[in-house]
Amino acid sequence: MGRFDNRAAIVTGAGSGIGRATAVRLAREGARVMMVDRSEAGLLDTESLLPEGAQTLRRIADVADESQVKALVGEAASAFGKIDVLCNIAGIASTGNGHPGITGNDREEWEKVLSVNLIGTMLFIKHVAPHMQARKLGAIVNTASVAGIRSGAGGNAYSASKAGVINLTQTAACDLGDDNVRVNAVCPGLVETGMTQAVFDYARTHEKAHKLGSRCELRRYGAPEEIAAAILFLASDDASYITGQALPVDGGNTASLNLPGMKV
Repeated sequence: MGRFDNRAAIVTGAGSGIGRATAVRLAREGARVMMVDRSEAGLLDTESLLPEGAQTLRRIADVADESQVKALVGEAASAFGKIDVLCNIAGIASTGNGHPGITGNDREEWEKVLSVNLIGTMLFIKHVAPHMQARKLGAIVNTASVAGIRSGAGGNAYSASKAGVINLTQTAACDLGDDNVRVNAVCPGLVETGMTQAVFDYARTHEKAHKLGSRCELRRYGAPEEIAAAILFLASDDASYITGQALPVDGGNTASLNLPGMKV
């Protein structure tokens, strides 16, 4: 018996990285999964990794578009008969303008990053939660970041969006606790995904690959599968008494102040 036998889940950002690892792991543990992403090619690649006989739906969508989110949630509830788990993983680091200092920020950058990372997360919670409340059962796991805990792990807009996800996780957990709907978040550290690929490519091209993850206490970067393992824990009955928490999965990076020059 898998931990998610007879359960139905929605995973956003399922076309790559942490979202892909989460969707695959859920399917392997028995869940029926709606996989959502803006990349059809990415979703097809994820689909190729699923176990034989996995029951999944593949949908292309913009998580910041409420009409699309509402339609997807309704479709999932109709197809599966219920929604037990929501994993909000879709996100962007920036719109391609890099990470300028605060005086170099522009409104368009902030609005785009916040719309995907924070508003998109809120919209899925908004439309999924009533289905869970009706059954007095459900688990929601959001993807924040260590960038939402401390500075130095992302640009201003990205960091603010992830800090918002952490606070949204707490407020949503308080709103939904009476209905036995749990809401938690994971805060990944440095992980090699499509979103961070440019960082890894730069380090390898400039012979700095040995520095990737060197500021973590475990002295390495993480894998998407390691974040997925934490997501599944929070979504499972093993975490039945945990809600409103933001769990760093970062190799110990946030365990210390990690001031410049403290670690080599």
